[in-house]
Amino acid sequence: MDEQTITEILDQLRDSELRTYEVSKEDFLEFRKVLIKRDDFKHFRGIAQQGGSVIYEYLQEARS
Repeated sequence: MDEQTITEILDQLRDSELRTYEVSKEDFLEFRKVLIKRDDFKHFRGIAQQGGSVIYEYLQEARS
């Protein structure tokens, strides 16, 4: 998964085009590296799943 694809997915979550997105264990580190650079980083919530994948969703109010 490349940075451009990850950015598009994060933008789709932000714009409510996607409600959630599941990131595989293999793609997690690359995905997170792009995510933490964003200004709206605290609006994303990742929910760990059994087996190592993470489901991300966008929150209207930033996490504290």
